[in-house]
Amino acid sequence: MVDVRGDGNYSGGNVQQGKKSGSQYFAAFLKQFASVNRFSVVQSASAAEIKEIEKTAIFARPHSKEKAEAFAKQYNIAEVYTDYEKLLTETTADTVYIGLINSAHYSYAKQALLHGKNVILEKPFTGFYNEAQELQQIAEENKLFIFEAVTVLHNEVFYEMKKNVEKLGTLRMALCNYSQYSSRYDAYLEGDITHSFDPAYYGGALYDINVYNIHYCVGLFGEPKDVNYYPNIGPNGIDTSGTLVLVYDGFSAVCTGSKDSEVKALCEEGMATAKKIIEEHKEQHRIIAEALLEYETLDERQILSLYKTGKMPAQAEDEFPSEKAATFEEAKEALIRKDAVKQEESHRDELEDEFPSEENLKQADSEDSDKSENETNEPKNDDDKDE
Repeated sequence: MVDVRGDGNYSGGNVQQGKKSGSQYFAAFLKQFASVNRFSVVQSASAAEIKEIEKTAIFARPHSKEKAEAFAKQYNIAEVYTDYEKLLTETTADTVYIGLINSAHYSYAKQALLHGKNVILEKPFTGFYNEAQELQQIAEENKLFIFEAVTVLHNEVFYEMKKNVEKLGTLRMALCNYSQYSSRYDAYLEGDITHSFDPAYYGGALYDINVYNIHYCVGLFGEPKDVNYYPNIGPNGIDTSGTLVLVYDGFSAVCTGSKDSEVKALCEEGMATAKKIIEEHKEQHRIIAEALLEYETLDERQILSLYKTGKMPAQAEDEFPSEKAATFEEAKEALIRKDAVKQEESHRDELEDEFPSEENLKQADSEDSDKSENETNEPKNDDDKDE
C-alpha cells in the first residue's frame, strides 16, 4: 500500500461556481453518495480475505518531504516520493490510500486508477457526481477496487443496523447530528482562511462533517426522493454549519452538521465524563459480555452480581425468582424497574408519614389513648404515693 498525504494548496475548482447550485446541486451531491455507497459496500466483501497489509511507500509534496520522512521512519515505510507520477510508475504496491484535501481527491484517484492501482479515497469521495461516476467506471473497466474511507460503511455496527432497521416499524423521522467546534474556526473568524473553510477546496460543514450523517442515511434508506440544504453561511460564503433534509416515502431524514458549535467547553466536558465512565466500568462490561457468551441468557440478579463482584451468584435460581434477560440492556431495564418499585414504596412511606391514612390515624389515636391511661394510673412522684 502507498500512502498519499498532503497539507497544502491543491486547486480543484470552486463549489460556489460549480455545475449546479442550491437544492439542485445538493441533489446531485446526494446521488454521488448513493452511487458510491452501493459500489463500496459490495466491494468491501473481499476485505476479510486480506491477511496482511504491507506499507511500501509514502508520497508528499517537496516542501513536506521532511515530515514524510519522519512519518515513514515512525511506521517503517521504506520509500518516500515527492513525484506522484514516479511513485505510481515505480511502486509495486497494489493499493493507494489518498488522504489529501478534498479538492485533490478526484485527480489523484483517477491517476492512480489509470496506473492500475486500487484506491482508498478519503471523504468526501469527489466534489461532483459526474466525477464519482467516472472514477467508478474506470475502476470497473479495469477490475479495480475503489473505496471511500468512511468507516461507518465498513463496520459490524452498521451491518447490524442495516439488517434490523425494518424491526423499527414504520419510520416517521430520522435525526442525525454531528456538531463540533473546529480547531480552525477561531482563525477563520480572524480572516485566516484554511482549506477546510475555503469553497475553492470543497471545505465547509457539508463536506467535512455532515458527510458522515449522509452516509448513515443513504446507507440505511437508499437514495432520497428529494433533498434540501439549509446552511449557515460564513463571511466568505462557506457553510460553517447546516441542516440537510432528505425526503423519503413517508418520512424525512434530518442531518445536521456543524463546525461552529459554540458549546465547545460543554462538549469537551461531556466527552471527558463519558470516557471516564467507560474507563471505570469497562472491566465489568467485559465480564458481563463473556458471561452472556457462556450462558446465553442472564437474569438481573446475575447481572448485578457480575457487575458488583465479577462472579455469578452462588444461590440457586429458584431461591431468587426474577425476570429473564437475554441481553445486558434487558437486564439493566429489569433492574431499573425494580429500583422504580422500591422508590415508589419509599415515596409512599414518606407520604404516609406526612399525610397518614384514616386507618393509621385511628390506630395512632388508640395507641396514644392507651399510653395516656397508663400514665394516669401510675403515681407521678413520691408525694403521690404518700397520699
